[in-house]
Amino acid sequence: MKRNQFKTIQKYIFPAVLILLAACNTVKRVALPETVKMPEKFNTVAAAPEEALGWKSIFTQSELDTLISTALKENLDMKSGIQRVLIAGANLRLSKAALLPTLRASISGGLDQFGKYTMNGVGNYDTNFSENINADQKIPSPTPDYFTGFRSSWEIDVWGKLSKRKEAAYHRYLSSTKGLRWYQTQLTCQVASLYYELIALDKRLKILKENIKLQNKGLEVVEAQMTGGRATALAVSQFKAQRTATQGKQFEIRQAITRVENQLNLLLGRYPKEIHRDTSAINLPLPKQVYAGLPSAIILNRPDVQQAEEELKAAKADVSAARKAFLPTLTLDAYAGYNAFKLPLLFSPGSLAAGFLGGLTAPILNRASLKNANLVANATQLTAFYQYQQSLINGYQEVTMQLSALQNYKQAYDYKTTEVAELKNAVSTANDLYLAGYASYLEVIVAQGSVLNAEMEQVDLKQASYAALIGLYRSLGG
Repeated sequence: MKRNQFKTIQKYIFPAVLILLAACNTVKRVALPETVKMPEKFNTVAAAPEEALGWKSIFTQSELDTLISTALKENLDMKSGIQRVLIAGANLRLSKAALLPTLRASISGGLDQFGKYTMNGVGNYDTNFSENINADQKIPSPTPDYFTGFRSSWEIDVWGKLSKRKEAAYHRYLSSTKGLRWYQTQLTCQVASLYYELIALDKRLKILKENIKLQNKGLEVVEAQMTGGRATALAVSQFKAQRTATQGKQFEIRQAITRVENQLNLLLGRYPKEIHRDTSAINLPLPKQVYAGLPSAIILNRPDVQQAEEELKAAKADVSAARKAFLPTLTLDAYAGYNAFKLPLLFSPGSLAAGFLGGLTAPILNRASLKNANLVANATQLTAFYQYQQSLINGYQEVTMQLSALQNYKQAYDYKTTEVAELKNAVSTANDLYLAGYASYLEVIVAQGSVLNAEMEQVDLKQASYAALIGLYRSLGG
């Protein structure tokens, strides 16, 4: 008997196994390109990792710290990002659960009407005439089927396919946390940029008001001279036109202040309200020297680079899982409970039933879909690799650009400060010369206009310097 069973196995099982193994011939692995080597330094800037740029070295104003803290807590996009992290965590737990057997409580009922010319129909009809069964064992027609108990199914992770899917979910969870941290850095920089733009607008408005006072004094002098016959109505009109133009610019700046305040309130997740700020902050000096550190130590610590790296790792795990999908799947199914075709007999001892089934399956006709899924996984992996490479290059270029901007804007601001001081002296000199009759009113108007433009440009350069410093903080990863 055993010999016959072995022959049966040889005859049917072995060919089936060979077919399964033939169906499991996986596609070739796609090799990734090599990563472009990163330069050893940021142009000519000295490296000092222990003196890297920190939060407190930029955002020293208490009002700004309050705004940033509120934004990190109340910003609606931030709250959405937190939910995305929770979703990624739930997907990770789902992938872990796929490695474990499932156990379900089941209560079911059904009704079958078997045909007279079917095995079940003939077998049930013939069984009811047997003398070996009692009345409770007679099979009714149509035949009910009642079950209550437990069912279990377990896919054995023989080849590691499910483990690779879990690994991919794990790296996507890490990616979501890095993405949230990167958005926190972005949000911090956005709030700081708008804050310094706001106080720069306050400074421009103050400059306009001071120049209007200066122009009023000039107008009073010209009007007095016209009364005494030493000036013409044309000079008075020119001074009035200059003052009117300056007064009109105030309203443009006030509108810009309203716009920036609304943008800040939006980042803070609230309706428009006044933004409290220290308007003197625009006059504060920037750090005398900023160190960027070593490129490899800085760039690889950026949250966006780490996010791209985790996405690349997840894509690699997806490729491995897609390749392993060509291998046979071993599944174990089992059930235990009460099963009967008469409801009153369902919970009797004779209705206890249990079953077990193990199966090995491999794809044959659906290999085309698996091949395409593998192609998608490989293309996704290459896309993630290129995005990772791009994030490295972007990070390096951003740091280099912001370091250069800090140096250049500082030099430009120093020269502009000297220019403003000279132009203010020129205005005083022009007024004195005009009163003495050695200069025309046009020279006074030109001198006043020049100092106004220079002071505005000085504020622009200071705001650009803060923007570069904030940009450096962002490019260093926050």
